[in-house]
This record gives sequence, C-alpha cells and structure tokens, in this order.
Amino acid sequence: MKKAYSIFLVLMLAVGILAACGPDREESAGGNEGSNTDGGKPEKLVVWEDTDKSVALEPAAKAFEEEHGIKVEFKEYGIAEDMRNQIRLDGPSGKGPDVLTLPHDQIGMLAEEGTIQEISVEQSVLDTFTESSIQAQTYDGKLYGLPKATETPVFIYNKELMPEAPATMDEVYEFAKDFTDGKKFGFIALWDNFYHAYAVIGGMGGYVFGEKDGALQRDDLGLNNEGAVAAAEYIQKWYAEGLFPKGVIGESGGSAQDGLFNEGKIASVQNGPWAFQGYTDAGIDIGAAPMPTLPNGEPMTTFMGVKGWHVSAYTKNKEWSTKLVEFLTNYDNAKIRYEKTKEIPPVKKLIEDPIIADDEFSKAVAVQSQYAIPMPNIPEMAEVWGPMATALQTLATNKAEPKEAMEEAAKSIQTNIETNHSK
Repeated sequence: MKKAYSIFLVLMLAVGILAACGPDREESAGGNEGSNTDGGKPEKLVVWEDTDKSVALEPAAKAFEEEHGIKVEFKEYGIAEDMRNQIRLDGPSGKGPDVLTLPHDQIGMLAEEGTIQEISVEQSVLDTFTESSIQAQTYDGKLYGLPKATETPVFIYNKELMPEAPATMDEVYEFAKDFTDGKKFGFIALWDNFYHAYAVIGGMGGYVFGEKDGALQRDDLGLNNEGAVAAAEYIQKWYAEGLFPKGVIGESGGSAQDGLFNEGKIASVQNGPWAFQGYTDAGIDIGAAPMPTLPNGEPMTTFMGVKGWHVSAYTKNKEWSTKLVEFLTNYDNAKIRYEKTKEIPPVKKLIEDPIIADDEFSKAVAVQSQYAIPMPNIPEMAEVWGPMATALQTLATNKAEPKEAMEEAAKSIQTNIETNHSK
C-alpha cells in the first residue's frame, strides 16, 4: 500500500514539473480571454466605444492606468447594431470587450440573451446621477450599467422669426395661427412619429408600460387611456387646422422638416440636439429651450435616450470592469467628455456647473431631461412602434377618430406581445 502511494506521489510530481515547464499561454487580442479572474488585477481591460468619441475616452483611460496600473485599450464602432452583433461573435470566443457602450433601449434584449451582466455599485455612486438616467440603466429591477450621456427633444427656434421661446404650447398655437400661411409655418413637430408624439401623450397622462417594483409591466398598457386619447385629439388638431405642412409626414418627414427650417420657412420645431449643428451650418440663428408646457399645465414628457457603459457577460474581470465603469462616469471624466464631445452626462453636479448651465443649448437639453422618461428598454417595446405609427398617421391624415385610433393601436400591440413574447 505504501509502495503504491509512493508511486502516486512521484507521478503527480512529474505532472507538476511538466506543467511548469510548458509554454506560456498567448495573450489574447480581446478583453477577457487569458486575463485574470476577479480577485487578481488584469494587465488590461478592453473598451468598445462609439465612433469619434474616443477623444473623450482616452484621457480617462490614461488616468485609470495611472491610478490602478491597468492598461485600458479601446476600439470604436460605427453604430450600436455593429457593436451588438460583434460582441455576440467575439464574446464567447474570448475576443470581446470587458466594457462596452450601448443605447439604453437595447439593455433588455442583451440582458435576456446573456450578453451583458448586472453590476453592483454603492448607493453614493448612484446618487451622483439623475434618477431617470439610472432608471434607463435598469432592467427588471436590476442595474446593468451607468449612464454616460443623455439626449431628448427640445424646442428649437429661429430667432429672426421668433425672438423668444414661448413658455406654453397655447402661446405656440396662437403664434402658429397668426404666422402660418401655407408657405411658412409657426411650429412643426413630427407627431406622426411615436418617438416625438410621446411628448404630448406622456404629458397628458398616457404611458407605454406601467411600472411595479422597478420593473416595467408589459401587460399594463396606457396608450388608450383617457390621457392618451386627449393627447391624440390635441395632435390631430394641429394637422386638421393646416398648421403642419402635408409633406412633413412618414419616413421623409424629418428631412422635409429640416429642409424647411434651414430655408427659413419654419419659426420653431420640436427636435433633438442632433439637429443643432445642421441648423447652425445652414446659417440660421437658432435658440433652444425646454419644450413649452401643455394646455393642461404639465411639462411635455419627451422620450429620453441614454447611452451607458456596460460590463460584458464574457469578461473574466467583472470587479475591475465595474470599477472602470464607475471611473469613466465620475464627475471629472464626465466633464471631460462634455468638453470634448458636447454629449451631456446626466451627472447632477455637472448639470449645475456653469459649463452646462451657461450654455443655452446644453441647458435646454439638461432641463428638458428632468421631465423626460427613458424609452422603455424591455423587448416588448419592439411591438409598440409599428401600431403607434399607423395610429398617428391616420390621425395626421384625418382618417380616424382619436379614440378609435388609440384603441386599435393598443389592441394590436397587446396581440403582438402575446404572440411574440410568450412568458
């Protein structure tokens, strides 16, 4: 028995010696293959960033390396869809990133399929951000990232035609009635597009999905309630009275609106910060303000988009990846991002900083964001866009009564959810 045990020990020692003398594992080009698991410090972390935005990431990456001794490599991707598709391929093979950026409305889908993972941070970290931006990073009651930038539609006006932004939509309506003559228009909004129309629907009491315990409820649809129908009536009124041009509808509506505004034929529009540069380049002296309040006295509840930093489900460095996400979104690095890219981080302290507070355009977005809500990030949201576009376009062309249109849309949405998202 002793002899057998001695042979066993000799064999085990030989195996250990061979393993120690074996070749080192090659370092992967990706962010997670071959790196240390949590508990050790990795040599590097890999980040996937939006195109032309790494100018803001680079100084933060250098600061993180100096502070923690971990190199941060980054790669840019053109559109979110490319990044989303690539991580599905590279993640499982160990060549994907540790951290990546995504629009918040993709969180539900990627969380469900196991591409990104829940993170945990101190409450003191969460408290540095606006409540709505943290809500945007939450899916099914769990936190999946921290916000880096936010955007939402605001009121943009031609200062030559409209010297000051009206405070209420009643004032906008009266201005439009006097100014509009079929060739020029006082105000235009793409209210046949659900993204823009929700500003009115939400502000008048409609909603997409109800919420319970921090999770959106797919069976609680509020697009045909009393407030939503009142919003539909209000929207139809602008089209029926000829206050919006007939050509600004459907898929080409956005380009038609921008063309008219750039020609000086529109005094004001509801549009996002992505339009600022184009309008300015066209030679228009523009102003920007939060959306005027609705006839019921409530602010417009615009949809808000939030870009965030997320931890890949495939990383072997979850703890350090989470620390990097916290670092990239802290006040100092958020301020650098704003200075470099003009993206507005939803960091409370930064919103109050003169760098944003004294900038007319950034302030308009920041203030309106306080009234905005994140676009729902559950997969069932995919079933909302089509039926709502149909309903709104029938309103814009006066082919349906508001209540009828909203009831039909809600019915279609619910049917599609039950068909395509079985529990």
